[in-house]
Amino acid sequence: MAAQLTGACLCGGVRFEVTEPLVSASYCHCTRCQRRTGTAASAQGRVAPGSLRVTSGEELIRAYDPGEGGFLKLFCSQCGSALWSRSPEDPEVMSVRLGVLDSDPGIRPSYRQFVAYAAPWEPLPDDGLTRYPERSS
Repeated sequence: MAAQLTGACLCGGVRFEVTEPLVSASYCHCTRCQRRTGTAASAQGRVAPGSLRVTSGEELIRAYDPGEGGFLKLFCSQCGSALWSRSPEDPEVMSVRLGVLDSDPGIRPSYRQFVAYAAPWEPLPDDGLTRYPERSS
């Protein structure tokens, strides 16, 4: 991996960097991620604490709180791009959406979580990844 990763929303109003290698990566199949992304799963990478820094457009970032202990969903208020999620209990626990990164993150998803809610219209691939019916941990 390069010294840092950079990323942006669709309109380019929000730009950020991740200064440490991603800790892990996964696919989330929960219905919240399906509705937020419009896809069957969200590909995301866990960020090392303190390594994500907004470099421009912080005023455009909004957070949606789904309640019930679900991770806050941060997005660009200008274009709607899903950027990252953050734990409501510990704001240092964050996962960035792999699709908003400018380059190869140097990591691949190693598991699938919330597969009990997988979209019926897109079968889970036989990719050998560990599957968790609910949250992985």
